[in-house]
Amino acid sequence: MIFKKGTKLYDYEIIKEAKQDVMYINYLGAPIVPDIASSPITMARTVDYLIENKNMSRVVFVQQRNYSYDFKQVDMLVQIAQIYENMVKHEKVFTTSVLTPYTCKRCLAERYETLRYLILVLLKQDPIGCYLETKRIIKEEQTNKKNFVAECQTCQSRYIRLLNKILIMLGKTKIILTAQKRMAGYKLGERKIYTELFRPEIVPNFTFTRLMATMPKDAEIVDEYVIGSENDKSTVTILKIPGKTRYVYHLNAPEFSLKEDLQSLINLARNILLEHKPKAEEFTDPSRIRQVFFNIARDLLGEVSKNKKMDLSYRQINKLAIILVRHTIGFGLVEVLLQDERLQDIVVNSPVGMSPIFIRHQDYEECDTNIIPSHEDAQSWAAKFRMMSGRPLDEANPVLDTELVIDQARARVAIIQEPLSPQGLAYAFRRHREKPWTLPLFIKNKMLNPLAAGLFSFLVDGGRTLLIAGTRSSGKTSLLGALMLEIMPSYRTIVVEGTMELPVDSMRELGYDILRMKVREALTKGSSEMAADEGIRTSLRLGDSCLIVGEVRSMEALALYEAMRVGALANVVAGTIHGASPYAIFDRVVNDLKVPATSFKATDIIAVANPIKSPDGLHRWRRLLEISEVRKHWQVDPLAEKGFLDLMKYDVRKDELIPTDDFTNGESEVLKDIAANVKGWAGSWDAVWDNILLRAKVKEALVKTSITLKKPSLIEAPWVLKCNNAFHEISEKVKKDVGVPKGKRVLKEWQDWLKKEVKKRGL
Repeated sequence: MIFKKGTKLYDYEIIKEAKQDVMYINYLGAPIVPDIASSPITMARTVDYLIENKNMSRVVFVQQRNYSYDFKQVDMLVQIAQIYENMVKHEKVFTTSVLTPYTCKRCLAERYETLRYLILVLLKQDPIGCYLETKRIIKEEQTNKKNFVAECQTCQSRYIRLLNKILIMLGKTKIILTAQKRMAGYKLGERKIYTELFRPEIVPNFTFTRLMATMPKDAEIVDEYVIGSENDKSTVTILKIPGKTRYVYHLNAPEFSLKEDLQSLINLARNILLEHKPKAEEFTDPSRIRQVFFNIARDLLGEVSKNKKMDLSYRQINKLAIILVRHTIGFGLVEVLLQDERLQDIVVNSPVGMSPIFIRHQDYEECDTNIIPSHEDAQSWAAKFRMMSGRPLDEANPVLDTELVIDQARARVAIIQEPLSPQGLAYAFRRHREKPWTLPLFIKNKMLNPLAAGLFSFLVDGGRTLLIAGTRSSGKTSLLGALMLEIMPSYRTIVVEGTMELPVDSMRELGYDILRMKVREALTKGSSEMAADEGIRTSLRLGDSCLIVGEVRSMEALALYEAMRVGALANVVAGTIHGASPYAIFDRVVNDLKVPATSFKATDIIAVANPIKSPDGLHRWRRLLEISEVRKHWQVDPLAEKGFLDLMKYDVRKDELIPTDDFTNGESEVLKDIAANVKGWAGSWDAVWDNILLRAKVKEALVKTSITLKKPSLIEAPWVLKCNNAFHEISEKVKKDVGVPKGKRVLKEWQDWLKKEVKKRGL
């Protein structure tokens, strides 16, 4: 918050944020740190301002740090302000003509002073003390009443009624109701009781996002770990609060633990840095502009610190520069959250500022956080995403799908705004794993078992067409990325996607011949990008390639099935689609996306992934629920004409996929079709089954070796690719020797190879 020039100490401004009024009070240069809980003067001043402005949603004290009190806390003080206004302006208890009926001339002065102390002083500074003092005075006056003459007893009764009126009004306020159980032993003037009622969110002056730094007293610490790099470490604490089903993800970011002189330094540098407003074209290369700004920020901080005679080390300046870039051209605390590899989703709901950021954690499911984003940040992010993506986000185009890449962290970003979101901007960040998923990783995480991995490996090598189906957050895209690693690097791969989620860059670093084509999203209008269906058709003119489609959503389905019909006999064609069963996929593709039913037969395999829930509904796990084959004999309805053949189905008791009798007995036409083109397999189901089991055992052996040696890197992409290449080389060698790649011999030679490689690298 930057006040207008000439704003005096303790003056305030009211700013509308997310359609709500926020009061900013200037404490820059004040001799004290503003704190309602510890300072009676600060509390009284705040109540005075709320008497004039009762419709406040938040009150913020602006100093080197901003101290923000939310609606719940502000509302407690608003009720005190209403009592004050009621007694002074409406009841006019300090007007002699009004006060006289409650007292006689003999007692007027004494009772006037008592009421003046209770209402004009104590009520605003210490409402709990006012309540208890009023109660004490009533008790005392009732005792004294017995000693008075009849005339004084009447006067006393009226006076006690007035005090009771004040007591009843105070007794109904939230501040008294909340503190009722804590009042035992309270002494007038003590402030400790208020520390549990008024706890501000402390925000550095260079950021708008608020962070509740103090942990709830009744919270149990479940887990704690550190995220980030050496110069940018943050602490994450997972809390369990009694009575709440969600865990709390409590983040302590480095910018919130800086000393005030360093925060002041960043704030000064930020104001200078903000004078340069990046142009849209600069955001076409986000990594470059971040590096440029980091260098500028580092030099600027070094210069400003020298002017202020602050002796900072090179490491300290680097740390401050990282924070400064994050809160100028970056995305604030969202960037810190994306450093956590255990996070899967980050959600910012509208109206921004009214609720905390919510996250989905791989171990603790849905969690609340202690981070409350601001309206200013939400608007700033939207402008940056518009520039970075080159796509519109306005009333005519209220949806924007894009991606965010920061220091190896990648996320898919979905943004909506008015009129689709009536209360303004809302965000959903889907964090992607920095390294590609692999089939062995999925085996370890129990999403699928070794046999399913072996079957997928066989199908990819066989050049089949696959659709990976499931609901949102079911792992479709991650599984598709893992299947891409099963493609032999000697084949060319073309990836067509609207939002860049698949591990193309990682695969390119691993030596794959891979080309990415970025196309327009189905809901995006007014973009210069090519439509998805045209992108797919263009890919067919780029030579013999495997084709991977990020997600089938709209008219690209027609083009995809063209590609399937063209590519099914050569290389693998695969994509993801939303749906909960093979028939649901058929219904969507044929009836919603208008693909002819006969063209749907170009699909060979449909794999369905969906999260499963625990009986209490509090936990869920990603699982592959079925792998089904699409047969070719049906004419109209594949469900009625038995056009789907289940190869593997999920068994809830065993918590894994199990093969069906049709699969083990060799009833699969797709697998037979693959075998028909391979010498030694044609007409021999036993040879095909042996090869699928071989691939399964290879994947399983790699996972077991990784666990035994405590080397997670063995099931990451580089090692998996190395193992896949060795498998193919050994299979080819054995095939030349005996005619077919016999499972036992290939497995033994591959295991020997693995032992040598592990030993050679000192693992």
